[in-house]
Amino acid sequence: MPGDLCPLLVRESGGGAVLTGPWMVGVSVVLPPAHPWVSKGLVESYRPLGQLHGDALQAFGVTSRTLPPQALRQPNNSVGSRTVDWACFGSLSPWEVVDTQGRKLVGLAQRRRQTGVLLVAGTLISTVDWALLCEAMGYPQDSPTLARQTVCAQALADQPIQSGQFARHIAQALERELATSVNSECISPKPGQPGRHHHTEQPQ
Repeated sequence: MPGDLCPLLVRESGGGAVLTGPWMVGVSVVLPPAHPWVSKGLVESYRPLGQLHGDALQAFGVTSRTLPPQALRQPNNSVGSRTVDWACFGSLSPWEVVDTQGRKLVGLAQRRRQTGVLLVAGTLISTVDWALLCEAMGYPQDSPTLARQTVCAQALADQPIQSGQFARHIAQALERELATSVNSECISPKPGQPGRHHHTEQPQ
């Protein structure tokens, strides 16, 4: 039965299943609806967070690119595999981050409410146990597909990269970018709306 191999939790941000652990660095950012990152619509809201992660990976010698909406078909075809719709890393969405072969490095999700927007990102730092995720979800046949369609930063970096290092780098980059965007737009949350908050997660 699903959940027998590892605990299952519902993702409040929506999207497909994700296997969290020391191989992934997760980021959550909560912003007011008027913030420039999220005020231009659902799809465009992914762009700044995706680009931030692409820049962060580049700092560690990982060559990658973000996917504008019009470029989605090409990378999906380039891996030569079908999509795995139930898994976050089994398909591609606008502004997610892939390597030069179209393999997914960073997954994005969001949840929108009248009072604020939650942006979420997950970066694959080291090798993922896709067999565990697929067994836990009841789709063991999809493990080879997920392995082909994804890649971890450690496999591409030109220097050693650990989850803690990347988490600290992303946290600092977020502080800089969010401060810059707020200062440039002079955004202030309305009464009852959240200010900007972010959380960087390095699983133990």
